[in-house]
Amino acid sequence: MRLIEWVDARFPLSSLVKEHLSEYYAPKNFNFWYFFGSLALFILVLQIVTGIFLTMHYKPDAELAFASVEYIMRDVEWGWLIRYLHSTGASAFFVVVYLHMFRGLLYGSYKQPRELVWIFGMLIYLALMAEAFMGYLLPWGQMSYWGAQVITSLFGAIPYIGEGLALWIRGDFVVADATLNRFFAFHVIALPLVLLGLVVAHIMALHEVGSNNPDGVEIKKTKDDKGIPLDGIAFHPYYSVKDLVGIIVFLFIFSIILFYMPEFGGWFLEKDNFIPANPLQTPEHIVPVWYFTPFYAILRAVPDKLFGVLAMGGAIIVLFLIPWLDRSRVKSVRYRGPLFRIALTLFTLSFLALGYLGTQPATGLYTLLAQIFSILYFSFFLLMPIYTSLDKDKPVPDRVT
Repeated sequence: MRLIEWVDARFPLSSLVKEHLSEYYAPKNFNFWYFFGSLALFILVLQIVTGIFLTMHYKPDAELAFASVEYIMRDVEWGWLIRYLHSTGASAFFVVVYLHMFRGLLYGSYKQPRELVWIFGMLIYLALMAEAFMGYLLPWGQMSYWGAQVITSLFGAIPYIGEGLALWIRGDFVVADATLNRFFAFHVIALPLVLLGLVVAHIMALHEVGSNNPDGVEIKKTKDDKGIPLDGIAFHPYYSVKDLVGIIVFLFIFSIILFYMPEFGGWFLEKDNFIPANPLQTPEHIVPVWYFTPFYAILRAVPDKLFGVLAMGGAIIVLFLIPWLDRSRVKSVRYRGPLFRIALTLFTLSFLALGYLGTQPATGLYTLLAQIFSILYFSFFLLMPIYTSLDKDKPVPDRVT
């Protein structure tokens, strides 16, 4: 106790614990969908720790990078486990983040007063995409090399500044040693710092306005004499223990994939990436990792390169605008009308379909399907002010159910 008192006199440790854990009151009706925020934080820590150990043996050099990864896998004690923890963790991170974002759409966690929470979350998503893209180049395999070559060349489609921008990103006229070095620096130092800062901002913004819940009811409106929400319970120990159960279940599933199918049939690690990068030999079919394929499908659905790049960028930017596109006064899907439920279902199906189409060759039928599902994807956002205004929502209860 004296040690804690000594620390408190010099650092607000106890007050931070009270403010963000023991005296932070969360709605008592959280369900399965509310596991994924803490899971995302857990995986972020896992990625940082495993990444530190990988950098001890990895060499960011075009001549040595691929061999250093093979050295980690074959000769470093438990190196194969650390590498697979990191590569499988990257895909697990996106699975959890996508489910976390879907929960936000499901229960209206982007609506007033949580607009800034959503914006910070989307910035985390953008930083995570950049982090994953730059990390994917580091193994210096065939798919790493040619995937980076295709993506960086897209910047060349931007009028006036495109070619210079692409050259600046690569550090050379093609993906080369300079590209590998700068991507390594961004992946290991710059972007993790940005991610950590955004995560702290995301959590601080969330704790300022309070957590949403499956009913979309603001628990701060109904308090007892002590100012404690009647429908709230302390985050610690109740939800901190509950989140531990979610982490244990996640680790069971994660371990099965990690030890029995770390490549996950080529979805997590493509077979071409076990071949050293060869600038003179293009793979038969260049595809990005699965978590980028929905946006890659949108890119290929547009015949013009510039408009394809704009469509791909717009597919991400439009997510930032949801808090102002949704005109409904109801947050949760439980009390939404049929129009929103149908729109959300079609959006989810279109996103999954685009994810699959992004892995397939750009033939006539696949391109046509990508165009149809791209229209459905954008319709969810662009028509949102209309169908949310016309929808017949149900009455929302005053207290959580």
